[in-house]
Amino acid sequence: MRDLARLPKAHLHLHFTGSLRVATLGELAERHRTRLPHVLLDADPLVLPADERGWFRFQRLYDAARACVRGEEDMRRVVAEAAADDAAEGSGRLEIQVDPTSYAPFVGGLTPALEIVLDEARRAAAATGVEIGVVVAASRMRHPLDARALARLAARHAGDGPGEVVGFGLSNDERRGDTAEFAPAFAIARRAGLACVPHGGELLGPAHVEAVLDHLRPDRLGHGVRSGEDPRVLARVVDEGVALEVCPASNVSLGVYPAARDVPLRTLVDAGATVALGADDPLLFRARLVDQYRVAREVHGFTDPELADLARASIRASRASAATRARLLAGVDAWLADDPAAPDGRGADGRADGRADDAPAAQARGAVDPRAPVSA
Repeated sequence: MRDLARLPKAHLHLHFTGSLRVATLGELAERHRTRLPHVLLDADPLVLPADERGWFRFQRLYDAARACVRGEEDMRRVVAEAAADDAAEGSGRLEIQVDPTSYAPFVGGLTPALEIVLDEARRAAAATGVEIGVVVAASRMRHPLDARALARLAARHAGDGPGEVVGFGLSNDERRGDTAEFAPAFAIARRAGLACVPHGGELLGPAHVEAVLDHLRPDRLGHGVRSGEDPRVLARVVDEGVALEVCPASNVSLGVYPAARDVPLRTLVDAGATVALGADDPLLFRARLVDQYRVAREVHGFTDPELADLARASIRASRASAATRARLLAGVDAWLADDPAAPDGRGADGRADGRADDAPAAQARGAVDPRAPVSA
């Protein structure tokens, strides 16, 4: 089978703190003398029921990890390592989501916090070849006026190049806050040309998906997987051209579905939805981007041409530059044309075992399409 790490793709659903490597979290906790819940450093994945107590535990662990990111150096490390990890998995476009409110106290305010992330995104893009855009996210746990302030901040840094704000989101517990009250914040973002990418339709069902569609007019929907439970709502998602950022590992770890096979990935795709697979919070769910594609292949029976279509969907749903989009789409075609079991027993890359080189080694040689340098 073709190597999924060599499949060019875009990564559109990755949270800033949630992207932390486990080892990095341990080092930051030790440096700042912060005591962490042991599960954050354990090898076992976090599996929780999708109820109030389950979400509370997830959020408590996330907050504990976030408390270890305490300044510019830490923030830059998060971005740099997220980009490096994406590069190793064939991602040529990363749109990382951050709420600068959490880090502002350590660096002098909201604007410096965001500008640190943007500056490091430009550096990481130049170093890894992964084109990086930033999504500024408000929280449902805070007042809608806070969301408007963040939308204005995002609008001031809006742009299409690497290391610029490309979208505005709304995250945290879907069951909190009144969705309609966040509409003015999204109107600010929309006027600035930002992609509107709120969360919805994971903890809550199809009715919540409709509420988000009605009030926030999203371009993409963070998760949105529960739309698969109502054909009418799913048809509306498809008709309105709203892409779904589906994160199977999150759905299972948070108890939304009991097992990976129960995530309605096939239902969404067969209905014509644009699906972009994402890792969400690898730190907590212990699964990165390639793992989501592996679930599609091994659990849901997606063929390589179908996996290529998922990758194309992620690229087209992104805010990647025209050049990056064209390069990645061409790379998907090349991946699909590559016969992993050529008649002489060698793969198209010449390896005797018919398998592709591991991604990091190929990256080091500059041989992997999606990691070619981009202009900073």
